[in-house]
Amino acid sequence: MDFLPQDIEQYAQEHTQDEPQLLKDLNLETWQTVLAPRMLSGPLQGRLLSLIAQLKRPKAILEIGTYTGYSALCLAEGLTADGVLHTIDRNAELRSLQQKYFDLSGKTHQIIAHLGDATEILPQIDEKFDLVFIDADKSNYLNYLNLVTPKLRSGGLLISDNVLWSGKVTQEAKAEDLDTQVLQEFNKELKTHPDYQTVLLPIRDGLSLARKK
Repeated sequence: MDFLPQDIEQYAQEHTQDEPQLLKDLNLETWQTVLAPRMLSGPLQGRLLSLIAQLKRPKAILEIGTYTGYSALCLAEGLTADGVLHTIDRNAELRSLQQKYFDLSGKTHQIIAHLGDATEILPQIDEKFDLVFIDADKSNYLNYLNLVTPKLRSGGLLISDNVLWSGKVTQEAKAEDLDTQVLQEFNKELKTHPDYQTVLLPIRDGLSLARKK
């Protein structure tokens, strides 16, 4: 669902820095070869993630939900020279595509890709993060929030994608719609959480930014 008129969104994209050629290639290959390519962050949101990461200059980034690696590469643009990005995904079929572009980026030595259930992997990662990006299964967003909060440094930034969920969060959720129910609760929890300052932006499918106090 588009929350801005198409011409406005197109104008915004045209007046945003172009994505690097490597990401254009990954974008195209994702749309040509992978199911549900709309899950890709895309150039406008990708440039925003890159800009935030470059402003933050994180030494450690955590991403939950790698997909084809587009957002990981955007975030990695802001890593310090000795920084590391941990990214978690459960889809083994996408590993070769992810690794192909990680290798081409020249940052593969800074990217640690984990395969499996993030709720099981996260407790095993002994790291404090400066930036966390959540873009995975919506039914686990509250679990992810609880797991990442102790691992996020004071002053760190938590970014969460798809928090508007095609506008479904504004309506009463159906009894069987667990994803919408969890996202509604997640948005409330993040706003009222004593550890965070939060703003929800109507970019693409909703992007929330929360700074840990």
